[in-house]
Amino acid sequence: MTASLEHRITRLEDIEAIQQLKHRYFFACDQKRPAEVLSCFAPGEIRLDYGRIGQFSSAADMVAIFSQLACQEHIVEMHHAQNPQVRVLDATRAEATWGLYYFMINTRDRNVTQLGGFYQDEYLKIDGEWKISASAFHCTSTQVFDLAEGIAKVVFAGSAAPAELDDPSKQA
Repeated sequence: MTASLEHRITRLEDIEAIQQLKHRYFFACDQKRPAEVLSCFAPGEIRLDYGRIGQFSSAADMVAIFSQLACQEHIVEMHHAQNPQVRVLDATRAEATWGLYYFMINTRDRNVTQLGGFYQDEYLKIDGEWKISASAFHCTSTQVFDLAEGIAKVVFAGSAAPAELDDPSKQA
């Protein structure tokens, strides 16, 4: 049976709202706005797996680590979402896969890290608004550059850098 025009429009509006949510999340991260980052997530227990950053069952716990690691003057971040594949499952549930190009400049330690990978997300529509309820990031490429000598020197290029070269806890 063909979906009604109203159902199809609602689905398109839901997809657009989810895309706007993810873009708002990345912009809030880049602008170092923890409260706005937190507002992108569903309340209560959620599932977040951000690899070396950590695994979290609450958005507040993740935002606390985000604040400690990323909300520093010497950390300049750029999250670029790409290739969204959003699937609305029903009126209150959706999932998506997002490509990510991430670029971080650490002005204190004079290094640059570039990551490529993808997010697998789940969303809930709560009181008419989409929120992230689960997210996992999978790193597929990493480049680490040392800028200490005034020229970019490749320290690592490959899928996932060894922890000693890409340890988020050392950037705070």
